[in-house]
Amino acid sequence: MMRLPPFAYRAPATAPEVARILAGEGPDAHIVAGGTDLYPNMKRRQREPRTVVSLRNVRGLRGIDWQPDGSLRLGPAETLRRIERDATVVERLPALAQAVLSISTPLLRNMGTIGGNACLDTRCNYLNQNFEWRKAIHHCLKCGGDTCWTAPGSEKCWAVNSSDSVPVLLAMDATFTLLSAAGGERVVSAKDLYDVTDGREWLGKRPDEVMTAITIPPQGASRSVYLKLRRRDSFDFPVLGVCARVTRDASGAVTDARIVLNAVGPAPLRCPDAERALVGRPLDDASIADAARLAPAAAKPLDNTDFMPSYRKRMVPVFVGRALIAIA
Repeated sequence: MMRLPPFAYRAPATAPEVARILAGEGPDAHIVAGGTDLYPNMKRRQREPRTVVSLRNVRGLRGIDWQPDGSLRLGPAETLRRIERDATVVERLPALAQAVLSISTPLLRNMGTIGGNACLDTRCNYLNQNFEWRKAIHHCLKCGGDTCWTAPGSEKCWAVNSSDSVPVLLAMDATFTLLSAAGGERVVSAKDLYDVTDGREWLGKRPDEVMTAITIPPQGASRSVYLKLRRRDSFDFPVLGVCARVTRDASGAVTDARIVLNAVGPAPLRCPDAERALVGRPLDDASIADAARLAPAAAKPLDNTDFMPSYRKRMVPVFVGRALIAIA
């Protein structure tokens, strides 16, 4: 049986108090919301924080609040289960509802939070093993070693971003409000938060910052879809996630397109060539085929998750095509 390492548990009541604790404890502190990712990682000794700071009692970090301008403010400690069952989210932001519904199991979605999923640690077959297994291969680049076992000649970690909500939040231009004791509040775009190339540093968020809000701007006339490839539809992390978001004018021509892939690299990946292939054209068989054909150029699947990398690469145009057909 894997057990948690010893740690101090803090349960502050306000976000500024969380920020003060993080500032005082430094890198030895870690935030926990639902705990569905952190605690298993601690049992495997991937994370060994000296202090765990809980958000459970923090006021103002929950809520699904629609603003007068049509934007959505999500409390980062709001549970995934409440978001997936919110009728207005399902109606206005179907891709978000689809992504959240696909995460793990109902039991874990009752505990897991949207902020936790947005900050989900990167994963890898070599990393997500117990301590003794990893020690036997001399650990990996992300966790105490000097070799990326996925790509031994690489100087960077290739653990993948496996969050289902992240490609949707990126496609919808979400922003994140972060609070620290030293710098106060700052707002970071999804583009900047996930602008990373190494699985060791998977977020543009400092250790002393606590997330206090996720804001999705009004989506106007756009339509969005999220699709996910995995072995078991009832449980598994994605080995490929695709979010497509398309806006069309009155004539049916595409005015804006976002295609975001996940689980095929350390960060979510936009598909700029595929997006450009759609703009200015009707969303029909020809434009969808062109976009699907161009999408795999962005994907870099390696042998560090389920299924063969070549298969996952071949599935990119299939899933991009399916997503765009669903929107059309």
